[in-house]
Amino acid sequence: SPYCIELEEYGVKGKFNEFLKDVTTLIIAFPPSLRNNPNSNFVSKMTHFVAALKETSVKNIIYVSSTSVFKDEPKGESGFRVITEDTQPDGTSKKARQLIEGETLLKSATEFNVTILRFGGLIGKNRHPAKYLSGKTNIKNGDAPVNLIHLNDCIQIIDLILEKEAFGTVFHAVNPIHQTRREYYTFKAESLDLPKPEFEDDANAVGKVVHSMRLNTDLGFEFSEEI
Repeated sequence: SPYCIELEEYGVKGKFNEFLKDVTTLIIAFPPSLRNNPNSNFVSKMTHFVAALKETSVKNIIYVSSTSVFKDEPKGESGFRVITEDTQPDGTSKKARQLIEGETLLKSATEFNVTILRFGGLIGKNRHPAKYLSGKTNIKNGDAPVNLIHLNDCIQIIDLILEKEAFGTVFHAVNPIHQTRREYYTFKAESLDLPKPEFEDDANAVGKVVHSMRLNTDLGFEFSEEI
């Protein structure tokens, strides 16, 4: 039964309570969408959304966030910065700040058991970032590591969280393959028979390596999809 619900900066439009009638577990997976609307106030939307949720039967929440809540840093002596589930979000971009605030709003709402699920860059059946970089030149951060995940793994992870009722925690969901962007996207362009991207020789590349330790220890999950 479909419902048209719109999140606005001044409130929630639509039959929200009817939509969530008798629902105890909710998956929230909508992005700030700042690329299409750079002036959008995601935090204001989330504030009204959380307030409206408190009037429903929802108790458990999976909030799909992003690894972009962590800032990229230059490569150090031991390599690029390593991010775990215990690392505190510190991104400074507008998107990162709004995502962090969205996480904070939900975690501070004691009415809910909230699990934060931070996905890496998404790859799916017809979606691959190599297509967007194909043939482009002077691309920066060629030596930075990739942090990606396949859609099928995303779905399996959500299924396991629901099955094991793993609420009230944080999971990172990133495939453990962390080739450099130069290596990975060049290889993928060749395998997809696309024009290869060209990266700058950039000694000042910034990036991070995101680990997903709790997926295995808490859920028994192992990545199975090729990225």
